[in-house]
Amino acid sequence: MKNKNLLFVSLLSLALFSCKKEEETKTIQPQIENPEHVIPEVHQELYGNYTGDFTGNFEVRSDDDIYTEREYKKISLKINRITKDSVYGQSIMNGNQRPFRGVFDEKSNHFVLDEPGSDPTDGRFEMTVANDSLTGKWSAYNKSRVKAPLKDLKLIKKSFVYNSNFMLNENDTDLVDWSTSKKVTQTYKDEYTGKTESYTEDQNRIGTEAIFKLNGSKRTLTEKELKNLRKIDLEIIKNAIYARHGYSFKKATFRNFFERTDWYIPVSNNVEKELTEVEKGNIATLTRFIKYAEDKYDTFGR
Repeated sequence: MKNKNLLFVSLLSLALFSCKKEEETKTIQPQIENPEHVIPEVHQELYGNYTGDFTGNFEVRSDDDIYTEREYKKISLKINRITKDSVYGQSIMNGNQRPFRGVFDEKSNHFVLDEPGSDPTDGRFEMTVANDSLTGKWSAYNKSRVKAPLKDLKLIKKSFVYNSNFMLNENDTDLVDWSTSKKVTQTYKDEYTGKTESYTEDQNRIGTEAIFKLNGSKRTLTEKELKNLRKIDLEIIKNAIYARHGYSFKKATFRNFFERTDWYIPVSNNVEKELTEVEKGNIATLTRFIKYAEDKYDTFGR
């Protein structure tokens, strides 16, 4: 009986040892990548962000006439990867980030890039690259769903850099929010007839010079600094934090302010993970003040 027990223990030990060796062997097996599955990348010098004008004509119909106006917008194209057969990247505009895929013709330095088509505003880019610039056209797949279905592109390659010192330049930027207006009825007394007359005019929000001075990325802003500011001031100071991180704004108010600078490059529609603790604290404070702040409106000849 004793010999049988010893034999059983020996066999069990041998089995456990064999399993351990097998496990160790499995663990140290190298992961060999099949070189046939690696697609080589080409023209990596073209990788990066291209930012600039995105403009197109559209028709405006009135009761008696049809006339043409031109739409001016900014767009960024980010080229992430180029292989012999494909180009990959994304377009970023008005807070909308769309992937694209296409081809690059080496002989003509010409890109043809297609957005997926699942969004009503998707389309095709056809552009030529030369000296760090992209020029060409964009055409909408669904021409009835966009204001200007054919647009011109003039883009310059710019490297995105976060810098907490970036500010609006008071020499290049005015204080008026041209994108937000309200209709105000004014009354006056006609000096000839003595009757009270009225008329309606558009008035725009105006800010103060605080938008050029207060920086929510460098230090904690105090309630004393913020409590008497207008709503537009607080909104611009808050969104300047996001602009420094390359956030792509949906609202025209903020695009119009930051696109006038030479440092703003929209690269993403979500930059929350990039915010510093100081910035997060200031955003929370500014959001609280914005909720109760008021604006001053005025009339401007534009």
